[in-house]
Amino acid sequence: MLNKYPLWKYLLVLFVVLLGLFYAAPNLYAPDPALQITGESSAQLIDGKTVSRALKALDEAGIEHFGETIDEQGRNALVRLRDSEQQLSAQARVSRALGDGFIVALNLAPTTPDWLSDYGAQPMKLGLDLSGGVHFKLEVDVDAAVERRMENYLNATKRALREERIRGFVTLDEKGGLEARFRSEELREKARSVVAENSPELTLDRVDQGDSWNLVASMSEQTRKEIADYAVGQNLTTLRNRVNELGVSEPLVQRQGQNRIVVELPGIQDTAEAKRILGKVANLEFRLVANLDAAPSEKQRFEYRSPDRAGMTEWLERDVIITGERVSNAQSGFDQNGMPNVSISLDGEGGTLMSRATRNNIKRRMGVLFIERKYRTRYEVQEDGSEVANKVPYDEKKLLTAPVIQSALGAQFQITGLDSPLEASELALMLRAGALAAPISFVEERTVGPSLGAENIRLGVKSVQYGLALVVLFMVVYYRVFGVAAVIALSCNLMLLVAFMSIIGATLTLPGIAGIVLTVGMAVDANVLIFSRIREEVRNGLSPQMAIHAGFERAVATILDANITTLIVAVILYAVGTGPVKGFAVTLSVGIVTSMFTAIMGTRALVNLVYGGRRVEKLSIGGRKV
Repeated sequence: MLNKYPLWKYLLVLFVVLLGLFYAAPNLYAPDPALQITGESSAQLIDGKTVSRALKALDEAGIEHFGETIDEQGRNALVRLRDSEQQLSAQARVSRALGDGFIVALNLAPTTPDWLSDYGAQPMKLGLDLSGGVHFKLEVDVDAAVERRMENYLNATKRALREERIRGFVTLDEKGGLEARFRSEELREKARSVVAENSPELTLDRVDQGDSWNLVASMSEQTRKEIADYAVGQNLTTLRNRVNELGVSEPLVQRQGQNRIVVELPGIQDTAEAKRILGKVANLEFRLVANLDAAPSEKQRFEYRSPDRAGMTEWLERDVIITGERVSNAQSGFDQNGMPNVSISLDGEGGTLMSRATRNNIKRRMGVLFIERKYRTRYEVQEDGSEVANKVPYDEKKLLTAPVIQSALGAQFQITGLDSPLEASELALMLRAGALAAPISFVEERTVGPSLGAENIRLGVKSVQYGLALVVLFMVVYYRVFGVAAVIALSCNLMLLVAFMSIIGATLTLPGIAGIVLTVGMAVDANVLIFSRIREEVRNGLSPQMAIHAGFERAVATILDANITTLIVAVILYAVGTGPVKGFAVTLSVGIVTSMFTAIMGTRALVNLVYGGRRVEKLSIGGRKV
């Protein structure tokens, strides 16, 4: 029978619409402003006492709060606030009350009911220009990169002189240069040849001081500039890798000026985790445990990082075997005893250096030193009596483990002795994403608040409403019953678009709203093509039922051609575009797919329900009956 869908097609359309309604529903529940409290280390747990201190600080400041919770793992706590305007002052109060060692971040706590979230229904992510997000400005410590390179030169020079059996005292001078002292001019000249061969980029000067023949090695300004550029570029790549590990949609990571990097994370919920992951220096140094009879100038004392070994220390040699920069891959796992570990893979040079250092030191112990950039908070009283918090950076070096070398190590080995699987996972993530070539400091942290985002949302929604209202008015007035069917299908199209973007975790930006407006026009355009084809078939002498059937069947090819062409362009935009362009491309692509479904199947189902299976003399379409 003409214009009658089989039952399964009606059920299919109904199922898709209901499913879309279910997964679009979480967007009706606005999130609550909140504070998230986490430890600086992933192994640090948040207990009830910590939350009580935070709540006491909020109560003393007169800030209303509710619904404080601690997650099942005890890694973070969430305190919901009544007023989003009080988030910044609440963050400052709680940070002051908890002190160093905790990260207090602004957050948005979801309010999605359990009957939705239990089935994976979550609200659509909004971009930085809509719901806000996190904006970081990071400064790369290029001086530290230069100092680290000079330390590498120092260790390499000591090793080369030792292998050539040239006796001398090699240190770093006050100006950051390399200074070697020898007892004879002959030793100095031999050393000069060795250093020049191993480190040709260094400038070598002879300096005589009484009975000491000295050799001073320094870097040129051009070399320093190259090291600084490399450090910033390497950190830029590393931060991008770390952002990818966080799984943030459409992030922005770009260089600003000579030594600064801007990171924007739109729609991210766990801002504390983002700050901890991005700010981690997380570098490693592998050193041999020093012999007891070693000279004080050749060894350093370090404390263990593990709480189980609090207060215990080890003496390590000053010479570094390799650093975390030689790590090409790292994966967390468990050893044969079920304890957490990290499997390390080194690059070619790293494997050679590790093999050379361990094959001659079997049965000795090797320490794994963890280097972490931390901050101490200093409060300064201003002239007006207010206090300003300043973050003072410092490097904390603690020992992870110091196992016995059982056999010569190569490019692959394991780090054991870690406290928990969380610590192993975070360490592997840091090393896998890449070690920072130089420490970074947070010089600006800004959470884009609800004011700007709310204004953008209000204007964006208003544009969609105006566009939709004009389309509805035109379709209903001009196409009558067919127009009503098109409007219902158009409403379902918008709902399916929101649902699909929520399911795939796409981020909606302000350009994405423009894509929605364009989708509305394209969806109506498909219906206009169908309805015009129906009118044309009636003029050609077909009966109303035959005209409806022929109109839908013959217009499908034109609709598919037009939409597939636009879809190809959207895919190209997504592939070559960045940021807002990608947001527009994603929304447009999803809108094309949903509009084809609603225009071809949805509208046809509604028209079939009205006209199918009965005798029709005339059709009310195109402003008049035909």
